[in-house]
Amino acid sequence: MTNKGNTALYTGITNDLVRRAYEHREKLTDGFTKKYSVTKLVYYEVLDDPESAIAREKQIKAGPRRKKVELVNSFNSEWVDLFEGLQ
Repeated sequence: MTNKGNTALYTGITNDLVRRAYEHREKLTDGFTKKYSVTKLVYYEVLDDPESAIAREKQIKAGPRRKKVELVNSFNSEWVDLFEGLQ
């Protein structure tokens, strides 16, 4: 997820993407996403099990910002909000 200016990037895992993205969009949880107004879903992956999701989250978080930007660009080059398409 990112903010309006695409300057902050947030990576996380969830078992309910619609619910979790909604919580971030509505600023229902304190933390990074609320502080930096991260409300736009620009990239996601669906994995088979929690262990794989945690490993992938760690892999993405460990990489430099450039790699995260490349990942988003490969999936959503316009950086449009994908949230509405989930519902």
